[in-house]
Amino acid sequence: MSDVTASSGTLPSTMLADWRDYFALLKPRVMTLVIFTAACAMVAAPGTLHPFLAFIGILCIAVAAGAAGALNQWYEADIDAMMKRTAKRPLPAGKLEKPEALAFGVILGTGSVAIMGLALNWVAAFWLAVSILFYVVVYTAWLKRRTPQNIVIGGAAGAFPVICGWAAVAGDTPLLAWILFGIIFLWTPPHFWALALFMEADYAKAGVPMLPVTHGLTETRRQILAYSALLVPVTIAPTLLGLADWAYGGTAITLGIIFMAMAVKVWRNTATLAADMAPEKQLFKFSLLYLACLFGALVADRLLLP
Repeated sequence: MSDVTASSGTLPSTMLADWRDYFALLKPRVMTLVIFTAACAMVAAPGTLHPFLAFIGILCIAVAAGAAGALNQWYEADIDAMMKRTAKRPLPAGKLEKPEALAFGVILGTGSVAIMGLALNWVAAFWLAVSILFYVVVYTAWLKRRTPQNIVIGGAAGAFPVICGWAAVAGDTPLLAWILFGIIFLWTPPHFWALALFMEADYAKAGVPMLPVTHGLTETRRQILAYSALLVPVTIAPTLLGLADWAYGGTAITLGIIFMAMAVKVWRNTATLAADMAPEKQLFKFSLLYLACLFGALVADRLLLP
């Protein structure tokens, strides 16, 4: 330790960091839903895996999602420092240095892809690599600071894990796998824009061109309603195409009616202050439950029905 550091009574960032800071780099809250949907896809896919291999597959997907989160925070440390929601993350808080986050993310990402390929199959490994690169390169580095369509196109990053999960079991990616991809892809804009509406001031401060910043609150609410209207029919498609039973279809219809009702409430809301955006906050919270219940219903359809 240098004399300057010792006399100031402060510690280098590497000495302040502990395992919790590295864990925070993984974005564990985001990772949870990614793991769940991928696991559901693994159950829904035809074929079986030894429980140990299934665990390895889920672990690889989880680690890859965490690697993408770490690389996202490495690239966006400047933005995170300006936003209230992200200012306490390890990099803007000074607990980790950017090279540490970069190395952590690269090691986890390459390791997860390699193990997925060696332990399961290279189709799943390929899509796992695509999911990491899409989130880091396409969404984080290319789209997020350039276009309000960032979350629309970037939503594919959160949808690729279901393709990875399916391919890990079946070794291919048939129509139902891509319908599940489409569900998450179309779910992402209304889910994320509901959050962006009551976080609009933070995004504006950081200079991130989220839709509420560039096109206003009214247009964002209209887009939420439009994407919700696209989402619901796609969730019912597996049943209409004979790829799932009506037990799943009935759940999708019921959840879709609730989701659309909440989207309409958001569309009708004219509030400009975050404190008055109860419909937006309700939709954001329900959207998480919605996706979990939808994929859970697909698993139940596969396990409980002949």
